[in-house]
Amino acid sequence: MGNSCCFLCACVDQASVGVVERWGRFLRLAEPGLNFFNPFAGECLVAVLSTRISSLDVKIETKTKDNVFVQLLCSIQYRVLRQNADDAYYELQNPREQIQAYVFDVARAIVPRMTLDELFEQKGEVAKSVLEELEKVMVAYGYSIEHILMVDIIPDSHVRMAMNEINAAQRLQLASVYKGEAEKILQIKRAEADAESKYLGGLGVARQRQAITDGLRENILNFSHKVEGTSAKEVMDLIMVTQYFDTIKDLGNSSKNTTVFIPHGPGHVRDIGEQIRNGLMEASSANI
Repeated sequence: MGNSCCFLCACVDQASVGVVERWGRFLRLAEPGLNFFNPFAGECLVAVLSTRISSLDVKIETKTKDNVFVQLLCSIQYRVLRQNADDAYYELQNPREQIQAYVFDVARAIVPRMTLDELFEQKGEVAKSVLEELEKVMVAYGYSIEHILMVDIIPDSHVRMAMNEINAAQRLQLASVYKGEAEKILQIKRAEADAESKYLGGLGVARQRQAITDGLRENILNFSHKVEGTSAKEVMDLIMVTQYFDTIKDLGNSSKNTTVFIPHGPGHVRDIGEQIRNGLMEASSANI
């Protein structure tokens, strides 16, 4: 706004509009450029209004539906309507305070119907609602509301800390689930490997015992053919005694063995030999 000017002519800047009065009563609007007035008829330029877009930052403190106090930072962009510049000059004494009051009223009517999460998700809808309501009111006073930007939503500091802790707890829970699944898969793979190892070990032991059995059978047959008058039992006893003394010799040569001794002697060796021989005979009978 400018001061009253009662000269014969005045220049109005671009993106501005002048208000001309005659004897204190509104006469007309002065367009940008050179304008002539008749001071003798009481004409004078009383104000120059800018039609450029102005910005008003508003901080609103309100409460959400879940009883969380928040601060909303809004940026209202408005301008004077050129064709209604006289209303903008005469109707409102302080348009910025009027706009701020309407923003407070609309925002505090909408935000309490939303939870904090909904407010973050639908802040664009809140800005749109404020724009629609504010535009309906301010157009009657010669102002156009161009945009309303919801710049920031600031919850209470304790609420922010609680939200961060909840988020951290959820992420830790998800990490624990993934870690448990990984350990489960690892244990399954270990069990499968152990089962496979035991299966292959069993096959190896079975083949080893089969080879021992075949070797003993071959040795008994060769010894019986080469030494006449010997029976299979005598040959088996001889082999068992030989293996017995070889085992005793191996135990004596090593000082780091942990050995459990069982009752032994020629009689016990004979008993063991009979058990092995009976097992071989039963296996041979089963094969036949």
